[in-house]
Amino acid sequence: MLVTTVSLLALSAVASAHSKHQTPMSGPHQKLWYNTLPGDGGTQADSVFSGISTFARLPYFPCLSSEDEKYDIAFIGAPFDTGTSYRPGARFGPSGIRQGSRRLNLYGGYNVPLEANPFVSDLKVIDCGDIPVTSYDNAWAIQQIEEGHNSILMRKPFTDANEYGLSRAGKTLPRVITLGGDHTITLPLLRSINRAYGPVSVIHFDSHLDSWKPKVFGGSPSQVASVNHGTYFYHAAMEGLLRNDTNIHAGIRTTLSGPSDYENDGYCGFEIVEARDIDTIGTDGIIKRIRDRVGTENPVYLSIDIDTLDPAYAPATGTPETGGWSTRELRTIIRGLDGLNLIGADIVEVAPAYDTNAELSTMAAADVLYEILTMMVKKGPLTVDSEGSVEL
Repeated sequence: MLVTTVSLLALSAVASAHSKHQTPMSGPHQKLWYNTLPGDGGTQADSVFSGISTFARLPYFPCLSSEDEKYDIAFIGAPFDTGTSYRPGARFGPSGIRQGSRRLNLYGGYNVPLEANPFVSDLKVIDCGDIPVTSYDNAWAIQQIEEGHNSILMRKPFTDANEYGLSRAGKTLPRVITLGGDHTITLPLLRSINRAYGPVSVIHFDSHLDSWKPKVFGGSPSQVASVNHGTYFYHAAMEGLLRNDTNIHAGIRTTLSGPSDYENDGYCGFEIVEARDIDTIGTDGIIKRIRDRVGTENPVYLSIDIDTLDPAYAPATGTPETGGWSTRELRTIIRGLDGLNLIGADIVEVAPAYDTNAELSTMAAADVLYEILTMMVKKGPLTVDSEGSVEL
């Protein structure tokens, strides 16, 4: 009995020392479940390996059913995979990535290389759950994703809502990080972004170009207009969603139908960094080429296919390609984008059914998003002065 009493007193003392971060408690036994011992999930009653999954155990709010909650950065899932050409399964990507993110803020969340903690700041970051997406009608699903994303994007942020911003209307907007889903989702996301910002610069990490011109393969002529995870950038270019001469692919290494694939890609407005370039120019060289291409003033959208990583590091993807970057190399390159005007991001093609029992791919995807979140929080709200210059 004495040991139990002492233990409870110790828990009470620790909880009191962190009272400003505590969940309000009542009743005699609350300190048994809500405490701040290292590794217990902070103010969560659940352990890090239990409870309902949100990204990095962030607060959840059903943003599509209510506009009562304001935020600066929101995570939203887009569970769609009927645009794939090889292995399906990315519809389970959002839930898998959340599962892989459980430990991100276990010991506080401080990002050592970027010298910032995305979970401790004045900005409000939440998980908005998933956009309801049909698996029976691709055209309708794409519209659902665009409208769901735009609904989350176009609201007043929690911080600096009345300041000038980079959007077309001169407003400061929240930033949205989307969990895919196959890469088709980037087209409706860019359509949503375009409604808010106009054409934007895109940094695209992938092993594939994804700018293939749709062709008829002996079927209906309607296939000419097909949208899938290999053609969405062609459509984005044709629709004027991309800012001219500021877009770049990184990590490319797939086989091609011929040299014309690169020619068509140039027509869509992309520069290419191949995966093998890392052997000659290193991570610093790749970072420089990306930053030189997109510039420091432009609004930038970041789209990351998990197959940028070699299958040894991320086997759970729809179209794996050997010869890719390691998790360490990709995270280093992502961190090299610190300071750019990242207005949004997505990570796609995570198909957990093909992962190992150790959850290699979902953890890698979550860790990449942790780097992106840290850069967004570190940058702060993307406000501009009255003359349109970004405030640093």
